[in-house]
Amino acid sequence: MPGLVDAHCHVGLESTGAVPDDVAEQHALAERSAGALLLRDAGSPADTRWMDEREDLPRIIRAGRHIARPKRYLRNYGDEVEPDALLDAVERQAARGDGWVKLVGDWIDREVGDLTPLWPADVARAAIDRAHALGCRVTAHVFGEQAVAELVEAGIDGIEHGTGLDPETNAATIDLMAQRQVALVPTMIQLENFPGFADAAQDKFPAYARRMRHLHARRHATFGAALDAGVPIYAGTDAGGYLPHGIVGREMAAMRSFMGAEQVLGAGSWRARAWLGRPDVLAEGAPADLVVFASDPRADLRVLGTPAAVVLRGRRVA
Repeated sequence: MPGLVDAHCHVGLESTGAVPDDVAEQHALAERSAGALLLRDAGSPADTRWMDEREDLPRIIRAGRHIARPKRYLRNYGDEVEPDALLDAVERQAARGDGWVKLVGDWIDREVGDLTPLWPADVARAAIDRAHALGCRVTAHVFGEQAVAELVEAGIDGIEHGTGLDPETNAATIDLMAQRQVALVPTMIQLENFPGFADAAQDKFPAYARRMRHLHARRHATFGAALDAGVPIYAGTDAGGYLPHGIVGREMAAMRSFMGAEQVLGAGSWRARAWLGRPDVLAEGAPADLVVFASDPRADLRVLGTPAAVVLRGRRVA
């Protein structure tokens, strides 16, 4: 089948920030071994453009650095600015990316003790408009309910994680995403960390802990409602930072909890490629980026974790 797509990863990023080129190369090779031959890098402080010259590495579509506020995201990851400098940051990261800009939409506010949006709604709208004027699509890290509603209303193109899409409280947001075809990348493996986040915060931030447990508990219903409404959903691992690269097969298998098997395969292969503007690799004259499995993944998605062969640009690499 067409090579797999990891639509949310961070090549060159680990827990402490950017890593040396040789480590970033190992990230890309791990993705390749897993059959992920097209990567959307959803924010990284590392400069990985040198990889574009390597015919033996997956293609990367970059979103520049995460744009966050000071002390409202992970240290050493983002381009940190206050709201009055957000447009300047969008311009910087648009220049670093490949047609995408990544915002951090919400994070814990320690003064409030819970998730809150990082950007006033009017500021977020202006930033999205500016990115669009520069020819970029915009996506955002969002866990909670308020930020996802505000960002979708503001015209964003993608939502990462999206656990706040509660059909009881955010049905209008889900409908608007479907109408505008705003993409959702749920990162199922990453969401398994929510109970741990809640436990770590329980004593100091009990409201945040309750919210994270609630978002985790209803994640399958949340994404099922989005799927049923017609929201386009794609596979992304959130590898890099705190998760290893090369786990796209596991991510796709986890998506089976709310999608049919063929829907999952499209979300992590041909539909994701079309969304990212890359050609159908099964068409005549297209680059031969293929992954081979020993049995039909429609019968058992777990086979996605063990490719029998990987062909990149017509050459077998694994």
